[in-house]
Amino acid sequence: MNRYQVATAELASSQKSGAGVPAYLRWVNRGLGRRAAAVAYVAGLSPNAVTLISGMLSVGGMVVLVFLPMSALSAVAAMVLFLAGYALDSADGQLARLTNRGSIAGEWLDHVVDSLRLPLVHLAIALCLWRAGLPDWSVVVALLFLVLSSSWFFAQTLAGKLSAKAADDGSAAEGTPDWVSFAKIPYDVGTLYVVVAALAYPPLFLVLYTGLFVVTAAVAAASLRRKYRALLAEQRDYAPEN
Repeated sequence: MNRYQVATAELASSQKSGAGVPAYLRWVNRGLGRRAAAVAYVAGLSPNAVTLISGMLSVGGMVVLVFLPMSALSAVAAMVLFLAGYALDSADGQLARLTNRGSIAGEWLDHVVDSLRLPLVHLAIALCLWRAGLPDWSVVVALLFLVLSSSWFFAQTLAGKLSAKAADDGSAAEGTPDWVSFAKIPYDVGTLYVVVAALAYPPLFLVLYTGLFVVTAAVAAASLRRKYRALLAEQRDYAPEN
Protein backbone atom coordinates (compact mmCIF):
# COMPACT_ATOMS: atom_id res chain seq x y z
CA MET A 1 0.00 0.00 0.00
CA ASN A 2 1.12 3.59 -0.61
CA ARG A 3 1.39 6.22 2.15
CA TYR A 4 -2.13 7.52 1.53
CA GLN A 5 -3.67 4.05 1.87
CA VAL A 6 -1.65 3.30 4.99
CA ALA A 7 -2.72 6.61 6.55
CA THR A 8 -6.43 6.13 5.78
CA ALA A 9 -6.34 2.58 7.15
CA GLU A 10 -4.66 3.71 10.37
CA LEU A 11 -7.08 6.61 10.79
CA ALA A 12 -10.08 4.35 10.19
CA SER A 13 -8.88 1.97 12.90
CA SER A 14 -8.57 4.81 15.44
CA GLN A 15 -11.78 6.68 14.53
CA LYS A 16 -13.74 8.15 17.44
CA SER A 17 -17.00 6.52 18.41
CA GLY A 18 -19.90 7.89 16.41
CA ALA A 19 -22.57 6.93 18.93
CA GLY A 20 -24.94 9.83 19.44
CA VAL A 21 -23.08 12.13 17.04
CA PRO A 22 -25.19 14.03 14.46
CA ALA A 23 -25.65 12.01 11.28
CA TYR A 24 -23.78 14.22 8.80
CA LEU A 25 -20.80 14.57 11.12
CA ARG A 26 -20.83 10.86 11.93
CA TRP A 27 -21.25 9.26 8.52
CA VAL A 28 -20.08 11.91 6.09
CA ASN A 29 -17.84 14.58 7.58
CA ARG A 30 -15.55 12.32 9.57
CA GLY A 31 -15.02 10.13 6.53
CA LEU A 32 -14.18 13.16 4.39
CA GLY A 33 -11.93 14.44 7.16
CA ARG A 34 -10.14 11.10 7.30
CA ARG A 35 -9.32 11.24 3.61
CA ALA A 36 -8.30 14.89 3.84
CA ALA A 37 -6.05 14.08 6.80
CA ALA A 38 -4.38 11.32 4.77
CA VAL A 39 -3.80 13.74 1.87
CA ALA A 40 -2.36 16.31 4.30
CA TYR A 41 -0.11 13.61 5.78
CA VAL A 42 1.25 12.69 2.34
CA ALA A 43 1.74 16.40 1.55
CA GLY A 44 3.62 16.95 4.81
CA LEU A 45 1.19 19.51 6.20
CA SER A 46 0.97 20.16 9.93
CA PRO A 47 -2.33 19.96 11.84
CA ASN A 48 -2.19 23.73 12.38
CA ALA A 49 -1.80 24.31 8.64
CA VAL A 50 -4.91 22.19 8.03
CA THR A 51 -6.80 24.22 10.65
CA LEU A 52 -5.86 27.47 8.90
CA ILE A 53 -6.77 26.10 5.45
CA SER A 54 -10.12 25.04 6.91
CA GLY A 55 -10.69 28.59 8.10
CA MET A 56 -9.69 30.07 4.75
CA LEU A 57 -12.14 27.84 2.87
CA SER A 58 -14.91 28.99 5.17
CA VAL A 59 -13.92 32.62 4.60
CA GLY A 60 -14.10 31.89 0.87
CA GLY A 61 -17.70 30.77 1.29
CA MET A 62 -18.49 33.96 3.19
CA VAL A 63 -16.93 36.10 0.46
CA VAL A 64 -19.11 34.36 -2.13
CA LEU A 65 -22.26 35.10 -0.12
CA VAL A 66 -21.41 38.71 0.60
CA PHE A 67 -19.97 39.88 -2.71
CA LEU A 68 -21.39 37.72 -5.52
CA PRO A 69 -24.94 38.06 -6.86
CA MET A 70 -27.38 35.58 -5.36
CA SER A 71 -27.76 32.72 -7.84
CA ALA A 72 -27.77 28.94 -8.02
CA LEU A 73 -24.07 28.96 -8.89
CA SER A 74 -23.01 31.21 -6.02
CA ALA A 75 -25.21 29.34 -3.53
CA VAL A 76 -23.73 25.97 -4.48
CA ALA A 77 -20.20 27.41 -4.50
CA ALA A 78 -20.67 28.79 -0.98
CA MET A 79 -22.05 25.45 0.21
CA VAL A 80 -19.09 23.52 -1.24
CA LEU A 81 -16.58 25.88 0.36
CA PHE A 82 -18.30 25.65 3.74
CA LEU A 83 -18.51 21.85 3.61
CA ALA A 84 -14.86 21.61 2.55
CA GLY A 85 -13.87 23.80 5.49
CA TYR A 86 -15.99 21.62 7.78
CA ALA A 87 -14.27 18.47 6.51
CA LEU A 88 -10.85 19.96 7.19
CA ASP A 89 -12.07 20.97 10.65
CA SER A 90 -12.37 17.23 11.27
CA ALA A 91 -9.11 16.46 9.47
CA ASP A 92 -6.80 18.54 11.66
CA GLY A 93 -7.49 16.50 14.79
CA GLN A 94 -7.22 13.22 12.91
CA LEU A 95 -3.90 14.32 11.41
CA ALA A 96 -2.63 15.29 14.87
CA ARG A 97 -3.43 11.80 16.18
CA LEU A 98 -1.87 10.14 13.14
CA THR A 99 1.40 12.07 13.44
CA ASN A 100 1.47 12.39 17.24
CA ARG A 101 1.71 16.16 16.79
CA GLY A 102 -1.24 17.15 18.92
CA SER A 103 -0.65 20.10 21.23
CA ILE A 104 -2.49 22.43 23.57
CA ALA A 105 -1.61 25.32 21.27
CA GLY A 106 -3.07 23.45 18.31
CA GLU A 107 -6.28 22.72 20.20
CA TRP A 108 -6.47 26.40 21.16
CA LEU A 109 -6.04 27.45 17.52
CA ASP A 110 -8.76 25.02 16.43
CA HIS A 111 -11.16 26.47 19.02
CA VAL A 112 -10.35 30.04 18.00
CA VAL A 113 -11.10 29.28 14.35
CA ASP A 114 -14.32 27.49 15.33
CA SER A 115 -15.40 30.37 17.58
CA LEU A 116 -15.05 32.76 14.64
CA ARG A 117 -16.34 30.55 11.83
CA LEU A 118 -19.99 29.93 12.67
CA PRO A 119 -20.95 33.44 13.86
CA LEU A 120 -19.29 34.90 10.76
CA VAL A 121 -21.20 32.48 8.52
CA HIS A 122 -24.45 33.82 9.96
CA LEU A 123 -23.19 37.38 9.52
CA ALA A 124 -22.41 36.62 5.88
CA ILE A 125 -25.92 35.18 5.45
CA ALA A 126 -27.41 38.31 7.05
CA LEU A 127 -25.49 40.55 4.65
CA CYS A 128 -26.46 38.34 1.71
CA LEU A 129 -30.16 38.55 2.62
CA TRP A 130 -29.97 42.31 3.19
CA ARG A 131 -28.14 42.91 -0.09
CA ALA A 132 -30.73 40.83 -1.96
CA GLY A 133 -33.56 42.95 -0.53
CA LEU A 134 -35.23 40.09 1.33
CA PRO A 135 -37.55 40.87 4.28
CA ASP A 136 -35.99 42.64 7.26
CA TRP A 137 -37.18 39.90 9.60
CA SER A 138 -34.98 37.37 7.80
CA VAL A 139 -31.91 39.53 8.45
CA VAL A 140 -32.91 39.73 12.12
CA VAL A 141 -33.18 35.92 12.26
CA ALA A 142 -29.66 35.61 10.85
CA LEU A 143 -28.29 38.08 13.41
CA LEU A 144 -30.08 36.25 16.23
CA PHE A 145 -28.61 32.98 14.91
CA LEU A 146 -25.19 34.64 15.08
CA VAL A 147 -25.66 35.53 18.75
CA LEU A 148 -27.08 32.09 19.54
CA SER A 149 -24.25 30.16 17.89
CA SER A 150 -21.56 32.29 19.52
CA SER A 151 -23.04 32.18 23.03
CA TRP A 152 -23.80 28.44 22.90
CA PHE A 153 -20.27 27.64 21.72
CA PHE A 154 -18.82 29.75 24.54
CA ALA A 155 -21.12 28.13 27.11
CA GLN A 156 -20.17 24.62 26.00
CA THR A 157 -16.46 25.41 26.03
CA LEU A 158 -16.58 27.09 29.44
CA ALA A 159 -18.62 24.25 30.94
CA GLY A 160 -15.95 21.84 29.74
CA LYS A 161 -13.30 23.82 31.60
CA LEU A 162 -15.34 24.16 34.78
CA SER A 163 -16.65 20.61 34.99
CA ALA A 164 -16.26 17.50 32.87
CA LYS A 165 -19.67 16.38 34.09
CA ALA A 166 -21.35 19.58 32.98
CA ALA A 167 -19.69 19.36 29.58
CA ASP A 168 -20.96 15.83 29.02
CA ASP A 169 -24.36 15.74 27.36
CA GLY A 170 -24.14 11.99 26.92
CA SER A 171 -24.15 12.56 23.17
CA ALA A 172 -21.27 10.19 22.52
CA ALA A 173 -22.25 7.46 24.98
CA GLU A 174 -21.65 3.94 23.75
CA GLY A 175 -24.83 2.07 22.92
CA THR A 176 -26.75 5.18 21.86
CA PRO A 177 -29.13 4.05 19.08
CA ASP A 178 -28.56 5.28 15.53
CA TRP A 179 -31.87 7.15 15.43
CA VAL A 180 -30.39 9.69 17.85
CA SER A 181 -27.86 10.68 15.19
CA PHE A 182 -30.67 11.29 12.71
CA ALA A 183 -32.67 13.23 15.30
CA LYS A 184 -29.74 15.63 15.62
CA ILE A 185 -29.58 16.43 11.90
CA PRO A 186 -31.42 19.79 12.24
CA TYR A 187 -28.72 21.31 14.43
CA ASP A 188 -25.68 19.68 12.83
CA VAL A 189 -23.61 22.51 11.36
CA GLY A 190 -23.24 20.43 8.20
CA THR A 191 -27.00 20.73 7.73
CA LEU A 192 -26.71 24.51 7.89
CA TYR A 193 -24.05 24.46 5.18
CA VAL A 194 -26.20 22.27 2.94
CA VAL A 195 -29.16 24.60 3.46
CA VAL A 196 -27.01 27.48 2.13
CA ALA A 197 -27.50 25.95 -1.34
CA ALA A 198 -31.21 26.80 -1.03
CA LEU A 199 -30.29 30.47 -1.42
CA ALA A 200 -30.75 29.69 -5.11
CA TYR A 201 -34.49 29.83 -4.26
CA PRO A 202 -34.84 32.38 -1.42
CA PRO A 203 -38.39 31.45 -0.23
CA LEU A 204 -37.26 27.87 0.41
CA PHE A 205 -34.09 29.07 2.12
CA LEU A 206 -36.03 31.33 4.48
CA VAL A 207 -38.28 28.46 5.56
CA LEU A 208 -35.39 26.03 6.10
CA TYR A 209 -33.08 28.57 7.75
CA THR A 210 -35.76 29.86 10.11
CA GLY A 211 -36.66 26.28 11.01
CA LEU A 212 -33.03 25.52 11.81
CA PHE A 213 -32.89 28.60 14.03
CA VAL A 214 -36.00 27.59 15.98
CA VAL A 215 -34.78 24.01 16.51
CA THR A 216 -31.26 25.13 17.44
CA ALA A 217 -32.61 27.69 19.91
CA ALA A 218 -34.76 25.03 21.60
CA VAL A 219 -31.88 22.53 21.82
CA ALA A 220 -29.48 25.22 23.06
CA ALA A 221 -31.92 26.25 25.79
CA ALA A 222 -32.24 22.65 26.97
CA SER A 223 -28.47 22.16 26.84
CA LEU A 224 -27.76 25.35 28.81
CA ARG A 225 -30.33 24.40 31.44
CA ARG A 226 -28.76 20.95 31.78
CA LYS A 227 -25.27 22.38 32.13
CA TYR A 228 -26.39 24.97 34.69
CA ARG A 229 -28.09 22.33 36.82
CA ALA A 230 -25.00 20.09 36.65
CA LEU A 231 -22.73 22.94 37.70
CA LEU A 232 -25.13 23.94 40.46
CA ALA A 233 -25.03 20.39 41.82
CA GLU A 234 -21.25 20.64 42.16
CA GLN A 235 -21.34 24.04 43.85
CA ARG A 236 -20.48 22.70 47.31
CA ASP A 237 -17.25 21.23 45.96
CA TYR A 238 -16.21 24.49 44.32
CA ALA A 239 -13.55 26.61 45.98
CA PRO A 240 -13.33 30.00 44.23
CA GLU A 241 -9.90 31.48 43.65
CA ASN A 242 -8.98 34.67 45.51
